[in-house]
Amino acid sequence: MNNKKIFVLDTNVLLHSAAALESFADNEIIIPMTVLEELDKFKRNQDELGRNSRHVIRKLDQLREKGSLFTGVSLDNAAEPGLCGSLRVVISDGALFENADMNVPDNRILNVASMLKKQFPERQVIFITKDINLRLKADAFGIKVQDFEKERVDYNELFTGSRTEEVSGELIDQFHQEKSIPVPEGMNIQPNEFVLLQDAANSKHAAFGWRRFDRLEKLHDGIAEHVWNITPRSREQRMALHLLMDPEIPLVTLVGKAGSGKTLLALAAALELTEKQNVYSRILVSRPIIPLGNDIGYLPGDKDEKLDAWMQPIYDNLEFLLRSDKRESSARRQIEEMKRNKKLELEALTYIRGRTIPNQFVIVDEAQNLTPHEVKTIVSRCGQGTKIVLTGDPDQIDNPYLDASSNGLTNIIEHMKHLPLSGHITLMKSERSPLAAAAAEYL
Repeated sequence: MNNKKIFVLDTNVLLHSAAALESFADNEIIIPMTVLEELDKFKRNQDELGRNSRHVIRKLDQLREKGSLFTGVSLDNAAEPGLCGSLRVVISDGALFENADMNVPDNRILNVASMLKKQFPERQVIFITKDINLRLKADAFGIKVQDFEKERVDYNELFTGSRTEEVSGELIDQFHQEKSIPVPEGMNIQPNEFVLLQDAANSKHAAFGWRRFDRLEKLHDGIAEHVWNITPRSREQRMALHLLMDPEIPLVTLVGKAGSGKTLLALAAALELTEKQNVYSRILVSRPIIPLGNDIGYLPGDKDEKLDAWMQPIYDNLEFLLRSDKRESSARRQIEEMKRNKKLELEALTYIRGRTIPNQFVIVDEAQNLTPHEVKTIVSRCGQGTKIVLTGDPDQIDNPYLDASSNGLTNIIEHMKHLPLSGHITLMKSERSPLAAAAAEYL
């Protein structure tokens, strides 16, 4: 008796992750013929969808050399000898339900899952799709359906970058006196994580520090107290600036609600380390081109002119940081001069793939709209001496196939938290204005 599960994959799963074919252990993968037809429509695209489409098509062509895709071929994903999965292509036959419009690709794909469920009642048939509406339709037909789970993390348990630990008063006194102590035994603190030590007998008796390698160290006074004319308004912002101002931490991630200061803090640190301290040669700022609401359509001009509309939030923050005596014209002149001198570059993420970026301070804003593979591609562009900062709010995602648990920002936070080269802080409070804070909390 064959107890292996049958996974029917939707097109968007393969477009989301080209590695999806190898992600289902020793079970059977079904690719509906309609999925191949839809992949063909994306293969000429020069974006991430096109690249994933071409990768999957090439992989299927390689598998075809093993035998017929119609009857099934084995995959190269064996965790143990002889325990590899299999794949076959299935053509939709008949109608999903009476009077169903089978010209609709989603109906033909869902029909394959329905056919297999009837054909193999003793086996578990699971439909995998990132389309929420299609998951609802599948559930209505009694078909077991799931999102693609491989690159998901538990957003509710996401690493915050700071914690509170109850310890003895003697340990707190020792920490105040010595400034640096070994990480207490049994305290599972991640590298570059901040910790508030509280006396178990007296909560007012406390000390604050962070883990640097195998030691718990007090924060050095003054490092993050005043950076490029701004002063942190909260402990979280101070922690964020400590990470941003440390060249030995090349990867920093900042998560927070609107107005918490993510982008402003990153740009302030970039200006301080590039313009004043000359640690980095250039500031590179990028963000995904995903509109909020209806797209405004074609934009005239060259590449820089087209980008200006998308980069306006960056310009707003730069003007705030560079403004002197409330003269906006002075700030704009400084920005244009930095761009002419190649000290500041604003770039669409589309053009970053294939580049090597050495000795630069890179900021990727709105990173919650990127897939895990896109984040991997961007971070892997960083050359020697480069620091990269990813900012975003996983509760504000405009990508239709991502959510708070599956986007690239939360993915990299969870998978890199154990590395000394990575630091993260979640900014909980909005500091933009009382109105912005109220909107972020109540709307």
